[in-house]
Amino acid sequence: MTADDQLSGSVAARRLADGHLAVLANPTAGRGRFRGLLPAMLDRLGAVGRPVRLLEAGSAAQAETACRAAVEDGAAALLTVGGDGTIHLALQAVAGTGVGFGPVPAGTGNDFAAGMGYPTDPLGAVEVIAAAVVAGRTRPADLARMTGPDGTRRWYGAVLAAGFDALVNERANRMAWPRGPRRYDLAVAVELARLRPRRYLLRLDGVTRELDGVLVAVGNCPSYGGGMRICPTADPTDGLLDVVWAGPVGRATLARIKPRVYRGTHLAHPMVHTRQVRTVELVAQDIVGYADGERALPLPVTVTAVPGAVRLLR
Repeated sequence: MTADDQLSGSVAARRLADGHLAVLANPTAGRGRFRGLLPAMLDRLGAVGRPVRLLEAGSAAQAETACRAAVEDGAAALLTVGGDGTIHLALQAVAGTGVGFGPVPAGTGNDFAAGMGYPTDPLGAVEVIAAAVVAGRTRPADLARMTGPDGTRRWYGAVLAAGFDALVNERANRMAWPRGPRRYDLAVAVELARLRPRRYLLRLDGVTRELDGVLVAVGNCPSYGGGMRICPTADPTDGLLDVVWAGPVGRATLARIKPRVYRGTHLAHPMVHTRQVRTVELVAQDIVGYADGERALPLPVTVTAVPGAVRLLR
């Protein structure tokens, strides 16, 4: 453990000894199927002897602002009840602060919580978090920091999509019809019909590589999209990022590769490549990166692994 880890851990322990637990809950996460469990979760957290404050927010921007305000107001810890999108908002507030963070997986995609070793059952995750609060215990984990050309920064915990999957998300977000999962399915069909390799410049720990590709992902954790193991060897405690890309393949080949991503066996395909790095610069035209499933920054961006950037309640 480094001196920075020890300092961050001591900050988290001091805050856990006093103060309130701030909770950001997304009632629409997981299509609302865990909404009825929220009172029981809050009761269990209240039993640890700390006040529990449920943050109020009517939009993603308000939720992020509320998280930042809670941290600045001296919250003992910040917890989320939701999926990766909810976590993404909270990470902007806790990254690098030493404030304890507890993700309760209650979304459609819970890739960050799974990658960090939390139980998949929300009530089970609350038990783990509550025990950590009582013990004053946190564990350091890495985050990825994105930086745009203008200095804008965004943190993420799971995976940055910067290829075909990012284009699908961008198209789906622009579509007003149909609603629900069918909108994403339609966006996939449209982008597959329009599929073409794009020119990328990747600077991997300072080594420049130019390539044509259809899929690029940068992982701090192994999976995205609710269990797709796009970066199967990514470890959020090793201080490294896993960069995975697929070369200039056509629709038929991409359609064969994609199902293998769920098992993490796509790395064996001759057109799929991976590297582990501390920093990667991504340059391409007309692509907006999606981090933790959320619209983040347009390319070009620099992504850096930041060891111990978050203190997990585990």
